[in-house]
Amino acid sequence: MKPIFESISAKVDGVPCVTHIGPGGVGHFVKMVHNGIEYGDMQLICEAYNIFKAAGFSNDELADIFAEWNEGELESFLIEITANIFKQKDPETGKDIVDLIVDKAGQKGTGRWAAIEAQELAVPATVIEAAVAARVQSSQKAERVTGEALFGAAARRIDAADHAAFVDRLETALLAGKIAAYAQGFAVMEAASERWDWRTPLETVARIWRAGCIIRSAFLDDIAIAYETADEAANLMTVPPFDDHLRESQAALRAVVSDAVLAGIPVPALSAALAYFDMARTARTTADLIQGQRDFFGAHGFERTDRPGSDFHGPWSGT
Repeated sequence: MKPIFESISAKVDGVPCVTHIGPGGVGHFVKMVHNGIEYGDMQLICEAYNIFKAAGFSNDELADIFAEWNEGELESFLIEITANIFKQKDPETGKDIVDLIVDKAGQKGTGRWAAIEAQELAVPATVIEAAVAARVQSSQKAERVTGEALFGAAARRIDAADHAAFVDRLETALLAGKIAAYAQGFAVMEAASERWDWRTPLETVARIWRAGCIIRSAFLDDIAIAYETADEAANLMTVPPFDDHLRESQAALRAVVSDAVLAGIPVPALSAALAYFDMARTARTTADLIQGQRDFFGAHGFERTDRPGSDFHGPWSGT
């Protein structure tokens, strides 16, 4: 079958973007995770759109900005079509078509399945989960209308006096969020490969996604190289060039999320990406207290920092 599939596949520099991934359903699993990343990527882009609108940018301006972004590090199919969407006019009314679309997003379930599998595999895929939840909440139009009437609409205004700096900061923040989404998706595939001994070639997965799929992106080549050269399975955020990208972009992501939160603009995926990054670089978290709570109410035991073993208990009796 290989010659047939390769002859009809999308290609990059003559290389077919198709391969036999592995046994027992792994191809379907990889496609499912692709769609989960797609959910995250789309939500991140839409949150950037929301922030732009809060800063007073027109759809025509956004078309130009996204077209320019598609010439840089954010080059991807989704950025490309987003620029195109902003250009389109309704032939009947002459209005921007995006402004006439009801803000209720549908879904076929693949993103939700990816989030469920991530939970089953104990892999944090918070950007994907946030994107799925955002789609669900978008579909609850009547509830949102009621909520705005009850609590009042947020200000949703952001100052973009320095136009160029504002656009650059949002571009950088979007890149950081995108890296987190891809890192989580590849971590899910890696965990599944280990669980079911699929030996999924993640570098090959990255390469076959370079054309002919929704999440084709300029940095998939970098992802492929990262998985080829890494000594062992590692989170994508911690290997070159993505570690350098995040060192340079995390401040922009932090600023964008902060501005959005203060203006009442919902950014569930961007904020999930930031929290994921911050947790990933926190050597000691507050899970010590969680372990204390679990032991207090359920005698689950805990490890100690000063001696080996895992079945220690606190002096909770009589308290």
